[in-house]
Amino acid sequence: MKRNNFLFFGVLLIISSCASIESEVVVTEGDKLNVVDENQIFIKYLEDEWEKTLNKNPLFATYTGDKRANDKINSNSIAQFNKSKELTLRSFNLLKQINVGKLNKDNQLNYQLLEFDLKNDIYSNEFPTYYLRLNQRGGIQSFYETGNRLVYSSKQDYLDWLTRLDLFSQNILNSYEINKEGLAKGHTQPKLVTIGVISQIERIINSDIESNPYLKVFLEADETLLTKEEKDNLIDNAKNIITNKINPAYTKLNKFLKEEYLPNSRDSIGIQDIPNGKKYYEYLTRYYTTTNLTPEEIHNIGLAEIKRIRSEMEDIIIEVNWDGDFNSFLNYLRTSPRFYYNNAEDLFNAYLIMSKTIDPLLPKLFKTFPRAPYGVIPIPAESAPFTTTAYYNSPSPGRPGYFYANLYKPESRPKYEIPVLTVHEAVPGHHFQISIAQELENVPNFRKYQGITAFVEGWGLYSEELGEYINLYDDPYDKFGQLTYDMWRAIRLVVDTGMHYMDWTRDDAVDLFLKNSAKSELDIQNEVDRYIAWPGQALAYKIGQLKILELRNKAELMLGDKYDIKDFHYEVLKRGSLPLELLEFYIDEWINESLNS
Repeated sequence: MKRNNFLFFGVLLIISSCASIESEVVVTEGDKLNVVDENQIFIKYLEDEWEKTLNKNPLFATYTGDKRANDKINSNSIAQFNKSKELTLRSFNLLKQINVGKLNKDNQLNYQLLEFDLKNDIYSNEFPTYYLRLNQRGGIQSFYETGNRLVYSSKQDYLDWLTRLDLFSQNILNSYEINKEGLAKGHTQPKLVTIGVISQIERIINSDIESNPYLKVFLEADETLLTKEEKDNLIDNAKNIITNKINPAYTKLNKFLKEEYLPNSRDSIGIQDIPNGKKYYEYLTRYYTTTNLTPEEIHNIGLAEIKRIRSEMEDIIIEVNWDGDFNSFLNYLRTSPRFYYNNAEDLFNAYLIMSKTIDPLLPKLFKTFPRAPYGVIPIPAESAPFTTTAYYNSPSPGRPGYFYANLYKPESRPKYEIPVLTVHEAVPGHHFQISIAQELENVPNFRKYQGITAFVEGWGLYSEELGEYINLYDDPYDKFGQLTYDMWRAIRLVVDTGMHYMDWTRDDAVDLFLKNSAKSELDIQNEVDRYIAWPGQALAYKIGQLKILELRNKAELMLGDKYDIKDFHYEVLKRGSLPLELLEFYIDEWINESLNS
C-alpha cells in the first residue's frame, strides 16, 4: 500500500502517542486533503510489529527470505526473555489503542488474530517457560538442523552461517545458566527427558570432526557458488569453531547435566509437579486447543473416541477373517514380516511412491493448490532414535516444504502407516495448509506464518480421513492403519491429561497404547516421552479434527444439493490458520450466505 511521506510520519506520531486513537483524522499536504482512518493506522501498526518480529528473531527473518540480519542469531538468555515480555506488553497496549469497531471486516480479523497471539504470549509469560526448553525433541543440542534447512544461494550465505555458528556457543552457555537457575528453583525436566538430551549431546561431542553435524553444511556446500579454495577455507574455519567453541560449550553443559541436573531433576513425569504446575497445564490445554475445555473434559472426549474407533477396528478384524481376539491381531500387525521392510532404502522409496500416487488424486477434493513444491527426506540420523515417526518442515523462499520420514529401525515401521502418514505430513495435510497460508495475498505478513496448533494439526489429522475420498485405504490393512493413527490421537487426549493432571505413570500411558493401538512399542515409547517433554501440544490434533469434521457435517446437512466438499475445503483454508471458534464463525457465515444465494 502506497503512502506519501507526510502521511506516513503522521500515522507514526499517532501510534506512538499514549492518547486514544481516533479515526478520520484530517491532515493537509499542500493543497491535498487526506483522511486517515483507523485502517491506515492499524496497517502501519502491523508493519511496525512485523519489523519488530524480524528484529527479535533473525533466524525467522532468514526463513522468510529477509537476509538483513543473516549474520545474527536469536538470543536465548534470561535477560532477552524478560525484554521480550516487556516488548509484548508494549505491543498489546498499542494494539488496544486501535478502535476495532472502526476497522473494515478484513482488518477486524487481523486484529482478532494478533490479539489472540499477544494475549497468549502475555499469559504464558506468567510461567518461567525458559526453564523447560531442554528436551529430547530438539533445542540447543540440535541447532545444526536449522543450518541444514536454510537456503544457500551465494557465498555470503555460507559466510553468514559461519558467523552464526561462531555466536552459537554463547547460546549453549546461556542454556547452562538457565537450567542451573531452573534447578535451584525446582523447575526441571523429568529424568527421562534429561537422559535423552545428554545422549544427543554426547553424540555430537564424541563424533569425529569430519562427521560432526555442524560441519555438514560446509562439506555439502554448492561448488557452483564457491571456489575450491573458498570452500576449503569455510570448512577449516568451521572445524576451528566446532573444536574451540561449540564442543567446549557443549562439554560444559553436558557435565552440568550429568553431574548436577540429572541427579536432582524430577522423578515424576507430570508438569503438575513443578511449582504452579497445575495452573500451567490448564493454560496449556486452552492454548493448544483454542477452547475453554478443561483437562477433565478433554480426557473424557478421548475415552469416548477410543471406544468409537475401537469398534471400527473390530469391524475390520471381522472383515479379514482373523481367527483370534483384538490383542492377538495387534500382535500379528506388530510382528509379521509381511508388514515391514528390511531396510531403510525400501522404506524411503515407499514414501516417495505414495506421495506421487496421491498428487494426481487431489483435484477430487480441492479447487485451490499451493505453488510451493514439497519433497520427502529422512529424519537426521542423530535425532531419529529419539523422535517420532515423521514431521513436516515448511517451505521458505527458494526452498520446498519437506516431509521428514523416520527410517531408524525400518523393521519397526509398518507399511500400513505409509498412506496415512503421507496424507498428514505432505498432501493434502501440512504442506497444503501451510503453503496455501504462506501464499495468501492481501493479508499481513504475520498471518502467513501464524501456526495455531489446533488448526494446523487438526487439519493434518482431518486430512488422514480424506484418504477415504481418494480410495487410499482400499486394502483393509491400510484402513486399519488409518484407524490406528486416529486411535493414536484419541489416546493422546487421555494420556496427556492423565500424566500431566491426573497422576498417571508412564507405564499407564504405554499400556493404554498397547491395548488399543497397532503402533510398535518403539513408536509408543517415543510418543509417550514426547508428551512428557511437550505437555498439552498433543491435545490439539483430535480437538481440531473433531471441530473440522463437525463443521463439514453441518455444511453437508444444511446445504444439501448446494454442498461441494471442494468449496468447504476452500473456506476452511482461505484465511490461513484460525482459532477454532473463529473457524466456526466463518464456516457458519459461508453456510448462511450459500443458503441465501
